[in-house]
Order: sequence, then C-alpha cells, then structure tokens
Amino acid sequence: MTTLSAPSGPPPTAPTPEATDATDLATFGYEQQLHRKLGSFASFAAGFSFVSILTTVFQLFAFGFTFGGPAFFWTWPIVFAGQLLVALCFAELAARYPIAGCVYQWSRRLSTGLTGWFAGWLMLIGQIVSVAAAAIALQVVLPRIWSGFQLVGTDTALTSTDGATNAVLLGTALIVVTTVITAVGVKVMSLVNSVGVACELVGIVLLVALLFWHAERGPSVVTDTGGAEGNGSYFAAFLVSALMAAYVMYGFDSAGELAEETKNPRKTAPRAILRALVASGVAGLLLLLGALMAAPSVTDGELAAGGLPYVLTTQLGTGLGKALLVDVAIAMFVCTLAIQTAATRLVFSMSRDGVLPGSARLAKVSPRTGTPVLPALIVGVLAAALLLVNVGRAELFTALTSVAIVLVYVAYLLVTLPMLVARLRGRLPAHEGFALGRFGLVVNLGAVVYGVLMAVNIGWPRAEVYDPAGGHWYLEWFATLFVGGVLLVGAGAYALLRREHRRTAPVAVAAGVAS
Repeated sequence: MTTLSAPSGPPPTAPTPEATDATDLATFGYEQQLHRKLGSFASFAAGFSFVSILTTVFQLFAFGFTFGGPAFFWTWPIVFAGQLLVALCFAELAARYPIAGCVYQWSRRLSTGLTGWFAGWLMLIGQIVSVAAAAIALQVVLPRIWSGFQLVGTDTALTSTDGATNAVLLGTALIVVTTVITAVGVKVMSLVNSVGVACELVGIVLLVALLFWHAERGPSVVTDTGGAEGNGSYFAAFLVSALMAAYVMYGFDSAGELAEETKNPRKTAPRAILRALVASGVAGLLLLLGALMAAPSVTDGELAAGGLPYVLTTQLGTGLGKALLVDVAIAMFVCTLAIQTAATRLVFSMSRDGVLPGSARLAKVSPRTGTPVLPALIVGVLAAALLLVNVGRAELFTALTSVAIVLVYVAYLLVTLPMLVARLRGRLPAHEGFALGRFGLVVNLGAVVYGVLMAVNIGWPRAEVYDPAGGHWYLEWFATLFVGGVLLVGAGAYALLRREHRRTAPVAVAAGVAS
C-alpha cells in the first residue's frame, strides 16, 4: 500500500506589499519601473508642498488685498469649498486608477485618448510655468532676510529692473538644485520634501499664533471692503480678488502623480489628496485672518505694497520676523521641488504611452535611481528659460504665470466633466476603496460648475489684472490669446504624433494617441 506524504520544502510565502502593488499596476498594462518609497506622510507632503500656502500666500496676499480690501478674506473659503468638490472627485479616481500622470491618465480612461492628451498637455504647460512662478517668489523673501541676496542693484521690487534680474538669478539657482534632487531619486526627494513640509507646518502654527497674539483689531476686519467697490458694486472687485485664492489652491492632486511610487496607493493617495487640501485650506484661512488682524494698518497702503513680509517684520521685529521668513524660503524651495517632481512624472507617464515627441527617450527610467532623469532636466531647463521673460518685462511674466493657472483649471475640467458623463451613463468603474456613494453625482456636478466659473473668472480680460500699466491690448487679452495658442500648438503636435504613430506603429499604443 502506498502512502501519500506532504511535499517537502518551506510553505509558499505571501507576496510582499511591493509585489502586490506592482501586480496591481500591471492590470493597467504597465511594468513597475519607478521605485515605491513613499509612505502616507510623504504622499501628503507632495500635495501640501505643491499648494504651499507659505509660498503662495506670501507671494499673492498683496494682490488680493489690493483689489478686495480686507473682505477679500471671504474668497478663500469659497475657493476652498469649490476645490474640495474637485478633490473629492480626484480622491475617488485615485482609488480606481493609481497611475503616475494622474490627470492625463484619469481623463483618457474616462473619455478618449484625445481628451486625455489635451488634459495632460494643458496640465504640463501649467506645471512648467508654475515651477518658474514658485522659483521667482524667492525674490519676495530672501533680500528681506539678508541684503546680500540682492545680487543686482538695490531695488528689490519684482517689477523693477534690478528686482526682476535678481529674481531670475535666485530662481535659476533654485531650479538647478531642485532639478538635481528630482533626478537623484524619489527617496532623496521625499526626504527633502518631508523635512521641508514639517518645517512649513511648524512655521505656520507658530506664525498664526504670533499674528493673533499681536492683533491690532478684531476679526470683524474681514467685513471691511476698504473702499474697493469705488463707485460701483463690490462684486466685481471681489471676483478679481478671488484670483489670489484660485492661484494658491491647486496641485493637491500631486499624491496621484506619485501613485506609482507610493505604497498601497489605492488607500494612501485618496487620503493624501484630501488631507493636503484640507490642511492647506484651514491653515491658509487662519494665516489670512491673523495677518489682517495684526497688520499695523489696513488703510495706509503699506499692507497692499508690502504684503505679509511687511506685517512680519513690523510686528514681530527683524529678528523673529526674519527667522520666520527663513521658514517661508524653505517652503518656497520644497514647493518648487514638488511642482517639478509632479511635472516630471506627467512627462514620463505620457511618454510611456508614446504621446509626446521623443517619447522613447523620455520614458526611460534610471534603473539605479528609479527616476525619469531626462524629463526632470527638460522641465528644469524650460522653467529656467521662462524666468528670462521677467527681465525687463515683469508685467509679461506676471501675466504668463497668472494665465497658466487657467490651463490647470481647464485640465481639471477635462477630468471632472468626463467623470460626470461616465457617472450619468453608469460607466464609472466600481471599486471597494474611497467612493462618494449617493453623494457622487451632486459633488461631481458641483465640481464641474465650479471649475467652469473659476476658469472663466481667471481668464476674463481685465486690464487691472493683466495690464495694470495700460497701453498693451495684448496683455489685457493675454489669457484668451495664451490659452488659444497653447491649444493650437497642442492640436498641431497631436496631429503630427498621430500621423507618425500611424506610419511607424499603427497598433503599438492601444491606449495612447490612437484612442
């Protein structure tokens, strides 16, 4: 009689979390090439540092106050509420499609390759310009910390020839550093970014507490329009001042951009997206309120001219004020790094699908660092080149960076609108992760309506925003001209890529240009 014995050897082991994530990615047709090194805090930090309220609020506070007076404060919660609707939609998609280059990937999988391509194209241009805008913000802070940072002339104002030239030098140096860090690998980038975000969070808490401690007036200051309505309605001034908040609260989707480098991204990325926006929204609201309450005066014009740096140095003294400005400079550094990293991953994701010129080279990942090095270099070079526009033409650079935000809002619309259509048709893929459930339709519809209204508001031709000096009709209409130009160039590039695709590999990219 023969007896059966159990097979010898160790029992089979369960797959590691990294292997499970790689297998999950393979279901979308992609091999795991990027290194998965990001945990929950690093994922949150990517989105929070992209928004970077210390960077953007310090840079743009004077803009909002100038147009709307103290009551411009109310634009912040309104924009936050609208962007929260968008973030909820994105969180739902991050759980379904944990893929790098999220805006591009989400859009094309919910609609067509053409729609997805334009979503990626617009987002990429917006991100590259945003890298330049974040880098040039150093000029607002560094010369106030130490006069030695003013390498050119003595006038530190961004609108002056000295200030504009010096801003380009400081910004270019910053972009060189962030490019190196981005190319070295996600582990180094994550470490630098996480430390920077930790410093920013501590700085925000300390700054808000000090501003409230040095309050000159009560919170009722936020009901003061400051005479911004002039002889007409305050509504028009309020809409213009809302651009400040709109310029700040975007980029929270960066956790989705880094999904292929995140551990357990289906759970981690949705939470990180929402946490990044909520933390930024609450902290920014307190920062604005504290600044308005602590400003020495809201009527003498100094607050409109000097913004938050003026409040810090006058109320907290040069010592403590400059120490906090150092923290702001750190926030600007990690903000630039986060935007450049997101743009690099978007270039990689689109190139992997063969939908960008030179895709074969751009899609290569260094096996040692797990980083797409060439996209990092290209994004850095293009952003640095854009800085040169600021020399002698500061108003043109301001218009360029302002209008770039329109591209981001339109790119977001190319995600939320196809998502709404898919939801109405019952074609939105089900998933056990983050889901809006019965609130999905209302949230999705609200996100689309908000996105349309805000894109129109940002892009509306206003001389006081885009051509404050007057006499340049093309600057007043710069938003329309720029967006139209980007779309035309994009359409031409798409047509050329599609023709090349048909000529060389008609069936190679099933989900790319041919869709």
